[in-house]
Amino acid sequence: MLASDRLLERDHKLSLLLDVGAMLAREVELDALLEMLGSRVASALHAERATIYVVDAATGELRSRVADLPEMREIRLPLGKGIAGYVADKGEIVNVRDVAHDERHFQGIDRATGYMTRNVLAAPIVDKHKAIRGVVQVLNKKAGVFSDEDEVFLSTLATQVAQAFESTTLRPSPDAVRGVSLRGPFNHVVGTSPAMRRVYEQILRAAATDATVLLRGDTGVGKGLFARAIHVNSKRKDEPLVVLDCTTLPSALAESELFGHERGAYTGADRRVQGKVELAQGGTLLLDEIGDLPMPAQSKLLRFLQDRSFERVGGRETLVSDVRILAATHRDLDALVARGEFRQDLYYRVRVVEILLPPLRERGTDEILALAAHFAQVYAKRHARGAMRFTREAEAALAAYAWPGNVRELEHAVERAIVMAPEEHITPDLLGIMPAPPVIDGARASAHAEASLTLPLGLPLEEVERRYVEATLASLKGNRTKAAQALGVGRNTLKRKAKRA
Repeated sequence: MLASDRLLERDHKLSLLLDVGAMLAREVELDALLEMLGSRVASALHAERATIYVVDAATGELRSRVADLPEMREIRLPLGKGIAGYVADKGEIVNVRDVAHDERHFQGIDRATGYMTRNVLAAPIVDKHKAIRGVVQVLNKKAGVFSDEDEVFLSTLATQVAQAFESTTLRPSPDAVRGVSLRGPFNHVVGTSPAMRRVYEQILRAAATDATVLLRGDTGVGKGLFARAIHVNSKRKDEPLVVLDCTTLPSALAESELFGHERGAYTGADRRVQGKVELAQGGTLLLDEIGDLPMPAQSKLLRFLQDRSFERVGGRETLVSDVRILAATHRDLDALVARGEFRQDLYYRVRVVEILLPPLRERGTDEILALAAHFAQVYAKRHARGAMRFTREAEAALAAYAWPGNVRELEHAVERAIVMAPEEHITPDLLGIMPAPPVIDGARASAHAEASLTLPLGLPLEEVERRYVEATLASLKGNRTKAAQALGVGRNTLKRKAKRA
């Protein structure tokens, strides 16, 4: 390699490390970070391909999270299989200069893709607890083989990736010796229940288009998080995501907030101000709680949705903005339309794609406990409390509570408990909640009110689940299929939990 080429490669490496460091200094979007790494690490090392694997703590297998791999959607390898599997198992960097003479190379992937691997450099992703979380791997140096300097760079990069994992929902438990919990496809969104998997599929389909999306759900279910997930997984991800909270808009200022105003448009308007529509140019505008948007502004918003044109308040120039619209609400827009409080034509415009987000109680006990554990890690770190653990009684209380405030209420309850806990154990009294009868869902709850269940504090979690399942089955006259759907679990899981003593 020429000296000029070596200098250029070093510049690429340094630039990549600085970029990763800058992303770690602010809130990390894991998918955005890994996508950036996947597209640039190969370039920095003059390699043909790059792959970032994670070790799935649930299955123990190695899964490609990001891969420059057009032939396959995902690679899955058992621990110890192939060079990446070996690195994940042993926790040591491996530089294979000729895979034809290394028995650790797994040829099955090459056969499946038609790609020919010549040489491999792979480094383990090891966190501050010395636990192996994944592997960063590059294939086929374009000129020669990977050098000792390449090894040092990839090892440094792997350390930064490990730090990134700890700042996201891919965060592992501190006492886990290997792997991460794959808690969902989106950063900061935890959940693997059937109800959430359906939402993920809808979010990914919506993100692949430019269609207007209406996110509906109770207060606290995470509508803002899912709006962000749509944005960061769309072609507009590198442009701004601008949020307008419609609940805070006085009628007189709503149009100005949306479209801006010219100097002198009204008393106190001493300069031109751009509205949210202009600020979101090229990106995404989220109209949060659109059901509270004042009626005069609804008319102007409808026109904008029809042709993407607008005027600033007090202005005569017609402007155009290329912006994608997302809307969110916890209100019943059908009822608002019926009462004449929301324009029907605007309603049809904003619900091109409608995604209903389930309340926390419909996501199942396992998901409630997973979310609680996630928030405990987040706030224990934020408040410097060390490792915090829920007692069995606290887990039972979490499982028995109906969570009317959804994920937001759960998050606040866990943070309060972390702050107030005198030691490392979180007990029920610290959560500030009371057990409530299980809520099955709207029509079923009213039709089967006689199946309400009161649970005393102090029951083992297994007993809480068993009683809850039995009450649900009773309310649905023993119909296991409907009960499994109501609880967000499979029939086999339902059967096992009902029988468990």
